[in-house]
Parts: sequence; structure tokens; C-alpha cells
Amino acid sequence: MATVQRLTDRKRDAILQAAIAEFRANGFETTSMDKIAARAEVSKRTVYNHFPGKEELFAEILMQLWTSSAEQHALSYRHDKPLRLQLLELMQSKMRMLSDGNFLDLARVAIAATIHSPERTQDMVAKLGEREEGVNTWIAAAQADGRLKPADPAFAAHQLQSLLKTFAFWPQVTLGQPPLAMALRQQVVDSAVDMFLAYYEVAGKTR
Repeated sequence: MATVQRLTDRKRDAILQAAIAEFRANGFETTSMDKIAARAEVSKRTVYNHFPGKEELFAEILMQLWTSSAEQHALSYRHDKPLRLQLLELMQSKMRMLSDGNFLDLARVAIAATIHSPERTQDMVAKLGEREEGVNTWIAAAQADGRLKPADPAFAAHQLQSLLKTFAFWPQVTLGQPPLAMALRQQVVDSAVDMFLAYYEVAGKTR
């Protein structure tokens, strides 16, 4: 039984790696489940046994890239830890994801697919958006603890993360610029966190 499971896992991994290569090389619209199956050296039926369709497969790849790049344990709010240190961990984790070459390549594919066929990719983009919820949850917890001003957590999280994406996502995805150098990454993270706390942190609460 264990051997069968390992074989199944290996086939699934092969499908994912093949899909990444196909999407990066050919884009979302041109890539087919047939091409993915051929590159993975499995049957088309095997691909469909693991993934219902191309949209679900692409969404899974994006979410795996997030998981491998982000330290999920850092998303838990700590009432006994300075806000600034916690936010720095959160945003450094986010920055690592935004600096991942695979993620940036596939983000270009996702954006192009959304522009070309928005009705087909709405669910895919929504699933990726679910991975942003950790920052919302952290902000809501800090608000409940009285350390951040009341505001819509999703709005505040979007503001914070947009400060990073302005430098470390959109120029790379839309203009083909290289990922930021390490020193500049840290500068962007530090300034984003400080700007966020300058507005949202409750006066008198230590960082």
C-alpha cells in the first residue's frame, strides 16, 4: 500500500513539475493537459485523476509556490511580542515569495490568462487570493488586542502588501525587471512596516 502511495505521489510531483515547465514556456492558453501529460510521461487520464482541469492545476502550482516561500508559522499573532518585529517577519516572508523566480514567471502567466479570459480564471485567482488571508488574520488579532486602530483588516492588509508589490512585484511582472537586491528588499520591508505602524499603531503601545 505504501509503495502504491509513493508511486502516486511521484506521479503527482511529475505532473506538477511538467505543468510548471509548460506554463512558463508556453503560457496558460497554449498549454494543454495533453502536453503536460507528455512532458510528465504519464497518461492524460492520470493527469485528470489528480487535477480536474488546467485551472485547478495552475492554482495548485501557485499555492505550492506560496507555501514553499512563506513561513506559515510567522503568521500567528503574538500578544507578547513587539508589533514591529512580528510585521517584519510577515513582510520578509512575503518578500521571499515575491522574489521567487518561479512565482514571478507564473504570476505573469496568470495575469495574461486573466486578461485574455477572465471568466475562466476567476476561480484560479480567487484561490490564490485565499493565501493572502494570513495577513488579514494577523491584523484582526492585533486590532482585537487593542494594539492597532480599528479598520477593515482586508483593506489594511492590502495597503501594507501593496507597499511591497510596488517595488518587488509589478515592475518584475509587467516590465521584466530583475528581483530586488537583498539590501533593497530589506529597505522596502523596513519602510513599509514603519509606514504602516505610523498610521495604524495605537498611540502608547510599544512596538
